[in-house]
Amino acid sequence: MLAQKTAGESLALHWREYLIEGWALGTFMVSAGVATTLLEYPGSWLHHAVADPDLRRALIGIAMGLTAVALIYSPWGQRSGAHMNPAVTLTFLRLGKIARWDALFFMLAQCVGGILGVLLVRALFADAFALSPVAYIVTVPGPAGVDVAFAAEVLISALLMTTVLWVSGSPRFERATGLCAGILVALFITFEAPLSGMSINPARTLASAVPAGLFDHLWIYFVAPPLGMLAAGEIYHRTRHRHEPCAKLHHSLDRPCIHCGYEPTVVRRALSSRT
Repeated sequence: MLAQKTAGESLALHWREYLIEGWALGTFMVSAGVATTLLEYPGSWLHHAVADPDLRRALIGIAMGLTAVALIYSPWGQRSGAHMNPAVTLTFLRLGKIARWDALFFMLAQCVGGILGVLLVRALFADAFALSPVAYIVTVPGPAGVDVAFAAEVLISALLMTTVLWVSGSPRFERATGLCAGILVALFITFEAPLSGMSINPARTLASAVPAGLFDHLWIYFVAPPLGMLAAGEIYHRTRHRHEPCAKLHHSLDRPCIHCGYEPTVVRRALSSRT
């Protein structure tokens, strides 16, 4: 059982981790905005160099998958756990792997960081990023309609969380969790994006919707990803093995953890020497 702290205690102890979560999603959104503008803006030389729209989408998927992997395994990402997604944080809260106030501040930071990332890309690329076809990289249902978009978001969100939980819950493969998550992000953007825009993340969708002033169908991306991930978490909770994952996508052994209380030997010795 996690020790529950007050809001003030949580802020005082873990504000760095909250800022990291905002930085992580903000960085992800900058990468997504830059990659999409370079490949999809009609005035870009890269857009003309890669004529096939499916190939362009695949290249964006690869760029975003690599970005996710880099963030997860970065020193800062290893410190907070690199959720970058309120649906991920909410699922770990349901599983009892993150304290309530930590979860709330994680989600707030993710939303703010994502919006700031999109605003930064807007400042860098101006109308090339803001106008169609890039259009702030908003996530909207594809030609198949709202029902298909909702179902697709539930499915890919459940698949992502299932993978994260089972891989991170395996002592043999847990170090590959971030890599698996990045591969799925790349595949989802490549193959699923035409159905729903590929969000799997309420904060990612909000980050584009707020600057764009486009809130149509926002409920899909606020409901479907948490629903899919919570369902995956519930199934895992009922069928889990003995080894349960921490609320980190990569649990480094040389960094302390605010979620499970782990402290590296060097840190423990340093603390002991002070007493």
